[in-house]
Amino acid sequence: MALPDKDLIIFDLDGTLSQSKMPMDTEMSGDFMALIRVKRVAVISGGGWRQFETQFLASLPISADYMTNLVLLPTSGTRMYAWRGSWCEQYAEHLSPKEKEQVMTSLHDSLIQAGYEEPAKVWGEIIEDRGSQVTFSALGQHAPIEEKRKWDPDRVVREKITGILRPKLPTFDVRIGGTTSIDITHRGVNKAYGIHKLESMLKIPIERMLFVGDALFYGGNDYPAKTTGVDCIQVAGPEETKKLITDWVRS
Repeated sequence: MALPDKDLIIFDLDGTLSQSKMPMDTEMSGDFMALIRVKRVAVISGGGWRQFETQFLASLPISADYMTNLVLLPTSGTRMYAWRGSWCEQYAEHLSPKEKEQVMTSLHDSLIQAGYEEPAKVWGEIIEDRGSQVTFSALGQHAPIEEKRKWDPDRVVREKITGILRPKLPTFDVRIGGTTSIDITHRGVNKAYGIHKLESMLKIPIERMLFVGDALFYGGNDYPAKTTGVDCIQVAGPEETKKLITDWVRS
């Protein structure tokens, strides 16, 4: 497959460039670095900045020569980072302390109403304040992917929780994300918002962008990106993404 005739290629992270919360493998990292030598690339994910550092950046060599071609948007596009010799925050849509308190209280109440019970074993925080986003992870932030896949594969549990939570938070976006998570941000601040920020800050029109993600279906955490009208490629997982990137760089 030929390298796309686009000025910006945007990737989801979890389930697209790597398994949930897992680092990219060596082959993916090498091909990704080859891609950003020749294309501007953005990565957008519900994960926070610390997650980007451990899951994504730790797999890449730091090179000022072409790292400027890469833009990162953590927490569903509520923040943007660009390389200026180090990673510099370009904007952040932070939740206020009062908003965080409202979100936390509503989330706790909704979990109780939905009948959620904390598992006997969890891996890290279940509710995380990411500054510009509050994220619920049913098994903890660092649960093994095998355990995550078993917990709510058909999204029924999270649909029940979000159905109770959304009326309590009418001025926020409440989205199912990842494998076990629910993400909460300001209303309208999501991957679509991030793409429009890329458009305005990089001066690249949406028709000159391409988005690659694993959850572009209605209700999926990549679906907001699709609503912008950006050209999209749906992938089944990191192995399919790897083949895509490998074909591009070899072409």
